[in-house]
Order: sequence, then C-alpha cells, then structure tokens
Amino acid sequence: MNVIDDLKERGLIASCTDIDAVTKLLSEKKITLYCGFDPTADSLHVGNLIPLLTLRRFQLQGHHVLALAGGATGSIGDPSGRTTERQLLNKETLTHNVTCVKAQLSRFLDFENTENPARMVDNADWMGKFTFLDFLRDVGKYFSVNTMLSKESVRSRMQSETGITYTEFSYMLMQAYDFCHLNKEYGCELQIGGNDQWGNITAGMDLSRKKGGPSLHGLTLPLLLNSDGTKFGKSLGGAVYLDPNKTSVYRFYQFWIQVDDRDVIKLLKYYTFLPLEQIAELETQHNAKPEARTAHKTLAYEMTKLIHGEEAAQDAIRASEILFGGSVEGISENNFADVASEIPTRNIAPAELEGEGKSLLELLVTSGLCSSKGQARKDMEAGGIYFFNNRESNIQKKITSADLMFGKYLLLRKGKRNYAVLKAVSAE
Repeated sequence: MNVIDDLKERGLIASCTDIDAVTKLLSEKKITLYCGFDPTADSLHVGNLIPLLTLRRFQLQGHHVLALAGGATGSIGDPSGRTTERQLLNKETLTHNVTCVKAQLSRFLDFENTENPARMVDNADWMGKFTFLDFLRDVGKYFSVNTMLSKESVRSRMQSETGITYTEFSYMLMQAYDFCHLNKEYGCELQIGGNDQWGNITAGMDLSRKKGGPSLHGLTLPLLLNSDGTKFGKSLGGAVYLDPNKTSVYRFYQFWIQVDDRDVIKLLKYYTFLPLEQIAELETQHNAKPEARTAHKTLAYEMTKLIHGEEAAQDAIRASEILFGGSVEGISENNFADVASEIPTRNIAPAELEGEGKSLLELLVTSGLCSSKGQARKDMEAGGIYFFNNRESNIQKKITSADLMFGKYLLLRKGKRNYAVLKAVSAE
C-alpha cells in the first residue's frame, strides 16, 4: 500500500490541495516533504505526534523528509488555534527548547540512514539573515492583507476580544517563506501539518506561485478531539509530554490505557504502525468484550514502546499491574514511585520501624485504610488485608525497616482496590 492509500485507510487526511495530483506525484518519484515543530516548550507532547509519525510513514516508504525546528517562528508564536497571544520566549529559553526538540525528533526519524537520511533544519538559520526592510520587500509585498484576513487562523483571532498583534499577523509570512526556501534548497514539494495549519501552508504555495516558483502541495492531518469534545493530548495535569521528566513513563502509559472506548480504534490507526488487518481484529475483540481492554492495552504498549523503548514499556505494564494485585517483584524504584504517586500516601518516621518494629494493625490505622485496630483485626481475619499484594492473616505481624521496599516504602491494601502507601521519611 502506498503512503497516500495508507493515510486514507487510517483516516489521517483532513485536507489536501489536490489529492489526485499528490498521489500521482508520489507514484512517479520519491519526493521531499517537511513539517515544522515550533519549540514553544522544551519537550514535544502527544499533540505533536500525528504529524511527526506521518513524516516517519513517508520516510519508511522511501520519501525524503525534513523536520523543521522553528527557531525563528517559535520566537513569534503561531496564532492558529489560539484565543490569546502566546508568551514570547527569550533567546536563551528558545535556544534551550530548540536543542531539546531536535533531540526528540531524532528518536522518530532516521537521521543515520545512509541511503535516505532525514534532515533537521532550523528556520532561524535563514530567517535570521533578513533585515526588516528586506523581508518586507522580498516577502511582504506578495501578500494581500485582504487575503490574510480571510484565513481562519487570523479571522478567528480578529473576532476575539483580544484581537491579533502585528507580530502574530506576520507569522503566516514567515511560514510561507520557509516553504519556498526549502523548495529552493532541497526541492521540497509537500508540506504537512495539523489541519489548523491549512492557511499557513496554502500561503506558502501562493508565495511560490507569485515569485515564479514551482507548484507546491499541502496535506493536513486531523486535529484530534476526544469523544467528549475536549482537546486530545491533555490530562488533568496538563499536556502529556514525551519527556519522561515531565510526564513519567507510567503516567504516559496510563494516558493511553484510559482513553475513551469510543476513541481507541481510531487512535490505534492514527498513532501506531500496526497493520490495519491487526487493528481490525482488535476492533472485533473490543466490540465483543470491551471490558478486557485488549485494544487499550495494545495501544498503551505500542505507544510507550515507541516513545520510551521496550524496557520502559514493560516496566509501565508491571507498574500498572500492581494496582490490580500484581507482584511488585522486579519493579524499579522509579516505577514504584510513579505508582505510589497515584495512591494515598502518608509519611511515617523511620524510627517507628526500628528494633521490633510496629504492628501491621497499627500501620493499617496510620495508613487510613482502617478506622481502628479493632476494625483492622476484623478485616485481616476476613482475609481482606494485603501487604505488598500478598494476603496477610497474621494479626501479630510486626513490620520493621527490613520490610521497606527500596528502604522507604510499604504498600498496603484492603479489599480489591483500596491501596495506601506508607513512606518512611525522617523529619527535617
């Protein structure tokens, strides 16, 4: 299956300037295409993945891909999809963000392929050479303000309470010039991006035509919303980042596990490289037995493996299983800490566990799982108390510092789903 047919089957084409012309072009030769990623933060997030993975799909089929880190456009801020102006970044922050984004892009695209390497470009390298007057003469004169006002990204902001600044208004010109520059330098003929980039992409095509350049093409990808209408890629804590220091591997895995049942098959098509036949089988299983969550588990595993690697994906699975009564054996401290962050946690003084230690009954009260030692005794005698997910029936059991996992954690459970963590922390 060629790349356009694959994108169609996966529902990944939102708009295309001339789908027949693009399909014909791709069938005749291996083309060069690009997608831009503005470094508004020092990590990409889940919302950036569809265009990034689409670049990867093109490269896997032998096409030549350019990943643009927007050192210049990122300093301005894209008004597309925004109701307010982005906060302008200082030069140091922008440089740091560009460095981080470039490193992340290299995890998805093959820059080492000797036959067809992906290329990293930064529009600050060419935009920084323009003087203001040169830009107005060489680029600005080709744009009609009336036409720019008709673009959705501009029109929606013009109608908002805050309006649009001249800085943001200029963003379209910069992205348009990027397309023309990459065509001149690399023979780039196709730009891809989210559907909110349609106006910026077509502006580049118009600029090329007006300057006597070749015909260029644009293809946009769906902007994802959850089935409840909220923006995809957000969790209660904000954006779901690819950097594990911003969104832990465990929480990243959990984000995919918890997607709406109505979205999971669509997301398997959009985000994974699984064959469509396999996704169809997962859809059959999902419709027949949704409570098994087979499709969700496959999505979470595939995405965590893709972003963080096989070992991290397996760790995330083990961490998730702990909350369903699984063994804690073999889990890393970082992954257990991620699990603990999802569970009610109380601190205890390490001294309480020294010597003979403290009774499990008392610790159940300290943890908040039981209201009293008497209730703890009843729950234990009924077989409802678990210590590190192992049923505990010895009402005389003492817990000492030797029982601490990683020298600091105790995991207690009452019934099937009521967990608590006690963390041994010295008072400052």
